[in-house]
Amino acid sequence: MAAAGVNICVEAVQENQIQECRIVERADGEGQEIQEIYVQPLSMSENLSKLASKIDFYKDESDDKKGLSGDIEKESDDKNATSFQPSLWPWDSVRNKIKASLTEMSVLLDVLNITKEKRYMILDQVSQPSLDPKPQLQLQLLSKKSALNEATNVLLNGAERLRRSQSEMGSKPQGDFHIELLKLRQNWRLKKAGKLILGDLSYKSAGSRYWQGGMFEVVKSTNIGEGSEASLPKGSLEVIIPSELEGVAYIQVEVKVVPEAMDLMSAILKIPSGLGTIPTDAYWQQKLEVAQNVLFCKEIFAQLAREAVQSKSSVPHLVVGNQIITNIFPGTQLSIVLCHSSGKDKDKKSSAPHKLDHNHVLEHSLHQLLRELHFKNIHFSPPHPVTAVIGISKKRRLAGPNALSRSELTEMIENESLLHQIIKQTKHSVLRLRTMKTIDHYASTQKDPNLATHWNCTNNSLEASCRVVITSQGYDLRVWHSFVLNIGVDMVKAVTREGRVYTFSYEERELEDFIMWQISQHQLSVSQNLARMMGWQMLSTSTALGVGDMEDVGTASSLVLASPNHDRVLAIKSGPSSGVKVFLQCNSKDQNGKNRAVLKDIKWQSIGTDFQSVDLSRFDGRSFASKFELLLAVLTRSPK
Repeated sequence: MAAAGVNICVEAVQENQIQECRIVERADGEGQEIQEIYVQPLSMSENLSKLASKIDFYKDESDDKKGLSGDIEKESDDKNATSFQPSLWPWDSVRNKIKASLTEMSVLLDVLNITKEKRYMILDQVSQPSLDPKPQLQLQLLSKKSALNEATNVLLNGAERLRRSQSEMGSKPQGDFHIELLKLRQNWRLKKAGKLILGDLSYKSAGSRYWQGGMFEVVKSTNIGEGSEASLPKGSLEVIIPSELEGVAYIQVEVKVVPEAMDLMSAILKIPSGLGTIPTDAYWQQKLEVAQNVLFCKEIFAQLAREAVQSKSSVPHLVVGNQIITNIFPGTQLSIVLCHSSGKDKDKKSSAPHKLDHNHVLEHSLHQLLRELHFKNIHFSPPHPVTAVIGISKKRRLAGPNALSRSELTEMIENESLLHQIIKQTKHSVLRLRTMKTIDHYASTQKDPNLATHWNCTNNSLEASCRVVITSQGYDLRVWHSFVLNIGVDMVKAVTREGRVYTFSYEERELEDFIMWQISQHQLSVSQNLARMMGWQMLSTSTALGVGDMEDVGTASSLVLASPNHDRVLAIKSGPSSGVKVFLQCNSKDQNGKNRAVLKDIKWQSIGTDFQSVDLSRFDGRSFASKFELLLAVLTRSPK
């Protein structure tokens, strides 16, 4: 089936070996090149001698002797002594190996031909006798039954253990001391000092540097019993809180308006009665949480008091007992009070109840600012390189290469204090409330035009913005006016539609004058747009009218319009305090009663006549825009 024979040609490599490589100059003198020196090829006789020297004629004899079986080893000594006669042809071993390779390739070729062509035999699957399915079903049922029995046993054992544990827990008084101690250790830091178990309530692990510690002692409860239904659950351990951390405390932040001539030293601190007391038999978790809150409030007040004393600002800060008073605006005062009630002064008469204007937002901001300070105390920027000092910012590291001045370095070192940050937030809060009240006042009292305010939802603690839209009733889509207010810490910026920026201080009067001026500009814009739609011609306009009575606030604006037939002229004056006034000029005869025959064009007939005031209150309409539109429609007619 395989081929009878395959001819193989054995030849030597035609390439000669390289003996040496030299770098020589090129013939054209433009560089160097590599020159290879080859070994001279061998002649036929030299090549045959070289190949014959590589053949080991005793190798086959040693291999054959190692591969003999045990029967051949027991032959006579005469046969073993016979010397090996090597083959006289040196290529005998090569021929044998090539022949063995040819045999293997022929067998492989036969197998491939049989598998592929399928002319000699067919590979078919051997059929097996079918088994009876009944024994298999019985085995499956038995295996499932045993598996269900094992699962049932596991469930029954678990239920029995749970029942046993519940009965054991019910037989115990109320709780185990070690279990309660384990729960306490999961939430609080504990350590053992001799025979005592001590805990820590402070925030030192979170970055606090407050001097007062918050150590408490854990003892085993002596009287274990269930209290009333309304009382909290009692545990098998008790905590002993230091006397300075007992009771309830919170930070009261109050912003109030006081007369400028008020003496700050006469300020009376009124601590609200009924802060709430913690019962002595309360649960240990509640005791620890309230005590930690007292420690946190004390740290906030101590930090603010230290900064108020060390501050060198132009506005002095007053620290009296547990109260800090400072003026944020003229007539506006910020009061920060540490309210701490230990619950031991029950015998004293409580003061009369009074209403507290407590600002919960600023109190929450104080808590956030102190936690940010704790975070900065233990989290520093990584040093670059690693051998540099820890805690230096990237800007300070680049101060040398960037050649920063001494003033710039001082600004980087100085950090904003906690008191300064809360004062800035209070200023912004007061200024935002003033702005809201001013806009709401004009929106509720101003019937024409209408004011709508849209506050931005992406505000922060120091910046806020809103858009005020001025519209006339019935003309919302055609004529409207708007401006944007950006409220900062101590100033308000207004941006109009034209892109003009106006900056106001914290005084409410400046914002009120600006809103009134914008309303007057809106009325003039309404008049101009209605006149354009009705075909009237605009003769002149001015945003700062220099004639007439002077306005109390701002300046008046004017607009002069001519009718389509040029026989009538309207003059509109809009002022922030005087409102909108309309004057009409019509053509008529001269003072002598003679017609102006010299002026042929009708548009010159109204020259020299007087303007007469138009009473808009006698026109039908709910707004100035509707009344002015009706006036334009009446005056737009053909001359008789």
